[in-house]
Amino acid sequence: MVKIILVRHGETDWNQLRRVQGANSNTNLSQKGKEQAESLALRLKPERIQAIYSSPLQRALDTARAIADNHQIEVVIEPALTEIDVGELEGIHLEKIGKRLDQLLTSQGEALLKMPGGESLAGVQQRVWSTIQRLIGRHSDGVIVVVSHYFVILTIICSVLNLPLSHIGRLRLGVGSISTITFDGEVPRLLLFNDSCHLTSDKSW
Repeated sequence: MVKIILVRHGETDWNQLRRVQGANSNTNLSQKGKEQAESLALRLKPERIQAIYSSPLQRALDTARAIADNHQIEVVIEPALTEIDVGELEGIHLEKIGKRLDQLLTSQGEALLKMPGGESLAGVQQRVWSTIQRLIGRHSDGVIVVVSHYFVILTIICSVLNLPLSHIGRLRLGVGSISTITFDGEVPRLLLFNDSCHLTSDKSW
């Protein structure tokens, strides 16, 4: 059985400012984000991790490296794990859009709408799910960590649950959160979703 721990990167200043942060925003972790990365590292320290894969964007890479430090593992950069390309919306404040980005992406009742100069949720799901399948083929058993972004992880969850991408707005994923999926044979299962208990002041977990 393969267990994949999906980690959303820690907070950036743009998360706080509610600016659209896609594939072309190579933002850094904020101070709080760095603390979240350390909390993630502590949470995952007991796991017997075989490999850690990360989006090439700095906010994800720094989060992944914090986790890797406890396991003497080199982070493998996987370009396909980068966030959705939002094209001309990059860096825009959400208030100017007038709605949540997931609502805009599915405004036609489906997930085929491409952002001006960018890509669609369906395109993201296609490139990411094929990457997950490739990683499973590489690791037939054990635990691997994938550090990525909001829409990347949610499209993976939708694939596991056979949930249409048009319903992605029903899901929420916090910065620094953990979700876990398993593959036993060809059957994927969601074991944990959007867990952030490691970010609280109580470390009794």
